[in-house]
Amino acid sequence: VNSNASIGRTQRPNYHPTPVLHHPTKRQRAMIRKVAHIWKETDSYWKLSSAFYGDASYWWVIAWYNQAPTESHLIIGDIIYIPKPLEVVMELYENF
Repeated sequence: VNSNASIGRTQRPNYHPTPVLHHPTKRQRAMIRKVAHIWKETDSYWKLSSAFYGDASYWWVIAWYNQAPTESHLIIGDIIYIPKPLEVVMELYENF
């Protein structure tokens, strides 16, 4: 028996680290074209991503750019921006 072991003590789970996302500066935002979109009841990031980028998996780009991590951070009538073109946005993101 290991006398150093604590009875009833549990180990911390091994969680994945949460990434720190840096948002674009005003200067960087000026380099990106954007399309204004008025948030509607039926909207979701993945639907907008699919419509504007042709791939729903880039939903997080819209969330990141608008600094609204989930759809619950938006209300009907909010104006959000779809950053375009995706290649320029991804290059900007990767250079943080």
